[in-house]
Amino acid sequence: MDKHPINDLMGTVMEKLRNIADVSTVIGESITTPDGITIIPVSRVSMGFGSGGSDFTGKHQKDGAANPFGGGCGGGVKIDPIAFVIIKDGSVRVMTIEPPASNTFDRLVDGAPELVDKISAMMDKKKAEKAEKSGEALPETDGE
Repeated sequence: MDKHPINDLMGTVMEKLRNIADVSTVIGESITTPDGITIIPVSRVSMGFGSGGSDFTGKHQKDGAANPFGGGCGGGVKIDPIAFVIIKDGSVRVMTIEPPASNTFDRLVDGAPELVDKISAMMDKKKAEKAEKSGEALPETDGE
């Protein structure tokens, strides 16, 4: 099969995207401060890619001549900083960067753990009140 122009288009775009989104984009170069703290940026990389094309036949085309080709190709990269790895005095800490919730569903998902904790605390309080009224002793818990 002859080499088709769409192969060249796709190859070029993929190579450019690969150059943009290499490993140093996800885990950035470390930065060392004068007092010995090392900071390493961490990012999330999202990619999208699309291509298409078509061969056209002409009325006045000579036998054996290649069909004219029309096509296009494109891609995009989105890079979001998500955290920093901080190394200080031999200890490692990850400091996350939390973007604001963009819609109601995101806010609900983000607030779910806090809501579960509040409901659990309310249920524990009601159990304690009920046990207190009935004169029963509640079993000891380890704070969980």
